[in-house]
Amino acid sequence: MNRRYLVICIVFFTIQSKAQQYGLFNTKTLFDGFENPAQKTFVLDSSRKFASNFFLPYLGFNASSKGNESTIRRLINEGVYSAKDITIGNNEVNHIFESSNIYLFNFKIFKSYKFHKEIGLSWQLRTDGNVDYTNETFALLDNYNRFDAYKGQDFDDAFNNNGYAQSYHQFSVSYRENYNKRLAFGVKLSLLSGITYNKLQIDESFFNPGSDTQPLVAALKGTYRANFLETDELSKKDLVPTFKNPGLAISLGTSYTSKTGVFLMANVKDLGIIRWTKNSYYNRFNNINDPLIIMDPETSPSSIESRITEIATDGETRERFYSVTNAKADFMISKAFSISVPYFTYTPALIVSKNLFYKGGDAAFVNKFKYDQFSLTAIPSYNFNNLFLFGMQGMYQTPNFEVFLGSDDLFKTVSQAKGAIKQDITIGKGYNGASFYLGVGIKFGNTVEHPQNSSTMPGINDGESSFFKRLFSVFSKKR
Repeated sequence: MNRRYLVICIVFFTIQSKAQQYGLFNTKTLFDGFENPAQKTFVLDSSRKFASNFFLPYLGFNASSKGNESTIRRLINEGVYSAKDITIGNNEVNHIFESSNIYLFNFKIFKSYKFHKEIGLSWQLRTDGNVDYTNETFALLDNYNRFDAYKGQDFDDAFNNNGYAQSYHQFSVSYRENYNKRLAFGVKLSLLSGITYNKLQIDESFFNPGSDTQPLVAALKGTYRANFLETDELSKKDLVPTFKNPGLAISLGTSYTSKTGVFLMANVKDLGIIRWTKNSYYNRFNNINDPLIIMDPETSPSSIESRITEIATDGETRERFYSVTNAKADFMISKAFSISVPYFTYTPALIVSKNLFYKGGDAAFVNKFKYDQFSLTAIPSYNFNNLFLFGMQGMYQTPNFEVFLGSDDLFKTVSQAKGAIKQDITIGKGYNGASFYLGVGIKFGNTVEHPQNSSTMPGINDGESSFFKRLFSVFSKKR
């Protein structure tokens, strides 16, 4: 594999997917119960005791890329990678944002009526990433001849890129219970198995493409980490969780419903770390004081491109390193309003989500219109990377069945899909983005009945106590 592919991986791997799915918050779906640990999944006297997606689709994909809009659109719609139309020499920086969350399997059990305890098991495939890259980097990866019009010109900080992308499996156990009639707590403990990791950070760079009378000069200073360098190091076997790159994560959540019906929810989600194998690669590069100099004007463009990108990867060492997961802090406030029309409710909600270790976050205003078992949700949102999105979600939900389909970025999804199908770069404008998510969940087993309706209800007259009350009492005694 040509090593310039590593840089391309970092820039383009992150265009694949991103998922937030705020329309599913406070819906009592399986997604809601696993992503927001304090949330209920079962309804007394209506739901069955067990819930699962039975390996049916429970996934979401979303992508957004800001900067070089027409160039990225040509790459997506026509499959052509060309930097001939981008402007270089102005230190313009472009951004790509990503995170995905796919539930390969999930399973929940109603544990007991008292304290409404629920226990869940899940297997997820996660990716996350964030890339800032310069126009000059894009041009270099396309064709070095793009710099022919700038012979002899100095480019300071031309290749100051900063980005990472990682993927991993997440195996989780979740538990939630009511602390009292209004307050609930939940926790989700996860074992992680890393798949891939790439991180490139260039803090200082200098470039002069040379001319007929002076040589080409290139210098970079920064760091590079990865768990692979060559494509032959990766195979289908790497998609199978082996835990040679192990990690741990935790999610904590709480919810409160006031007497007036105002619902509050707060979470710290996926706070975790992965230890990558000692066979991973690390390189701290710095040739600022000893730059790459190419005197021969006949040197091929492909050789020049390779020699510049190899500055970041040559001289790497093998060593273990750690990476953190893209943890988030969420807050939600909502209230349901009944309309004069029977079975019709409107539930507005404000959600704010902020990444803890990486830049980015969202503020969403969720508007859910529900009639009987059908609901339609409109979701305008603002991404803290200065993107405005509009999403829609449709759902059919009974106490024992759920199916939903939605998009976090509806209009971009339609135009992007239309342009890709027709292979037409003129379709669409502004930043590039697309989003799609869906899910199916089924409950089965005995009905979760109220104790007045059943003599075999678990958690009744068996001396069961609250886990969180015992936990809080331990801390209070220590004080």
